[in-house]
Amino acid sequence: MKKPLKIPKFKNEDEEREFWWNLDLSEYFESSDFERISFPNLKPTSRSISIRIPEYLINRVKEKANEINVPYQSLIKIYIKKGVFS
Repeated sequence: MKKPLKIPKFKNEDEEREFWWNLDLSEYFESSDFERISFPNLKPTSRSISIRIPEYLINRVKEKANEINVPYQSLIKIYIKKGVFS
């Protein structure tokens, strides 16, 4: 650590925003000061895709989803996940 960072008391959000915007953290920290962390509870980003599935199969998935009271697209994701990780 180069020198301690003193964070002032802010009167409002604008003042705080201005402080962080103009601050150069390289004056206070070195790369060795940081440590790797993970955020295990963050939801992974999703991306929509388009696939062709026979209509009878979609209908069966919708029936099954209705039986267990979950959205059918969520059930499809569960099935895909099981297939990939089993």
